[in-house]
Amino acid sequence: MNSIRITESDNVAVALHPIAAGEAVDAVGGALKASEDIPQGHKVALTPIEEGEAVIKYGFPIGHATESITAGRWVHTHNVKTNLSGEVEYSYHPCITWPEKAEPENFMGFRRDDGRAAIRNEIWIIPTVGCVNDIAKKMVADNQDLVKGSVEGLYTFTHPFGCSQTGADHAQTRKLLAALVRHPNAGAVLVLSLGCENLTHEQFLKELGPYDEQRVKFLTCQEVEDEFSAGRKLLEELAAYAGKFSREPVPVSELVVGMKCGGSDGLSGITANPTVGRFSDMLTARGGSTVLTEVPEMFGAEGFLMDRCVNEEVFHKAEKMLNGFKDYFIRHGEVVYDNPSPGNKQGGITTLEDKSCGCVQKGGTAPIADVIGYGDPVVTKGLNMLYGPGNDLVSATAMTASGAHLILFTTGRGTPFGAPAPTLKIATNSQLAQKKSGWIDFNAGSIVDGETIQEAAQRLLELVIETAGGKKTKAEERGFREISIFKDGVVL
Repeated sequence: MNSIRITESDNVAVALHPIAAGEAVDAVGGALKASEDIPQGHKVALTPIEEGEAVIKYGFPIGHATESITAGRWVHTHNVKTNLSGEVEYSYHPCITWPEKAEPENFMGFRRDDGRAAIRNEIWIIPTVGCVNDIAKKMVADNQDLVKGSVEGLYTFTHPFGCSQTGADHAQTRKLLAALVRHPNAGAVLVLSLGCENLTHEQFLKELGPYDEQRVKFLTCQEVEDEFSAGRKLLEELAAYAGKFSREPVPVSELVVGMKCGGSDGLSGITANPTVGRFSDMLTARGGSTVLTEVPEMFGAEGFLMDRCVNEEVFHKAEKMLNGFKDYFIRHGEVVYDNPSPGNKQGGITTLEDKSCGCVQKGGTAPIADVIGYGDPVVTKGLNMLYGPGNDLVSATAMTASGAHLILFTTGRGTPFGAPAPTLKIATNSQLAQKKSGWIDFNAGSIVDGETIQEAAQRLLELVIETAGGKKTKAEERGFREISIFKDGVVL
């Protein structure tokens, strides 16, 4: 099969493989021939589309034709434009389908002293200010001998902030770093400060709240003669504490899994993202939690989401989040539809609506249990929506800070990065999975060749359980881990 019509109401099909001019389009039984070459992941018109008429994909308008398009023609940025503008007034018409409950499997995880589950047992060094980044990196390099027994790694997550920030940015940095300190995958944490930064020790303690003094230690570099020997002593104490934990059976109902896409292509919404969506339904049916973010990539696809909010309170939180992010764009003189990226377009994504409708497939069909803010923890079981941008590093960091034990990252173009939480890369197409086998953990491109979404989702669930039990992701094997903090204001 060379193409797919995603819903019966669509007036375009997506090329599953390149379609040559003159070749029959399988999506409509071969009754139509392509009048020009259609690249893989791109769209072909199934019926005539008049100028100004809506282009329908996923059963939703993804823009309108800027000229008359005959059946068989390539449909893309040269003849389609977005319908999006600014804020939208939403109304709540609940349509909620609860997944059938399933018995949760176990994974081999860690149980923290406060009862929380974890999938890694690592020591993290969290700098409160960019000035100590290199000190943190040297501490990691010099103290790798502490990684032994059940201690699985020693890492730091550097950033340029913590000073010369004011107002909301300063508060956001403080909140995000404190959330990382609390993350259960960190068996122990060293908070590393300089001593004269805006983000003072007192501020950080207030943000962090109650903490276990065996698990979290603090070092202010300006207050000691030799920060490396002082750091070594604290890291030895932290390693001794973290070393007491060992893997034990934990039900998958305690997992929190983040869901993200980046470097998307025209197959993202057909293969990898629906597979993640089906996985999300399967995990929530088992009592687990998933997190969907990338708010700008919900614009134009709200129809897939809003009526699934469990009640009006959650609906209004979702409405506030969506329009609040549009206001954020407008305040900065940006249009809300200035997306997709050049790589997205090359892969077949035409408008933001096209990208969004494919993006939100990761949310599956389960009810939306809650909407949470940037840096806030997941507290409600089920599918959660999280305030955050589309940027890969920023949103993956935000999902980690919300408590995601691991992140599922779908991609049609490929990307090597890893978040602080283990990051599983899921290819939308088999060519990428074969070409970048050092980046890709899971191939959903097999769906093009006949595997069902349910079969792929079951494979993915099994991989998640393996990964939660200690199997390293490709990014972990290479030591690829980093953070990026959401910034809005001025730098002093």
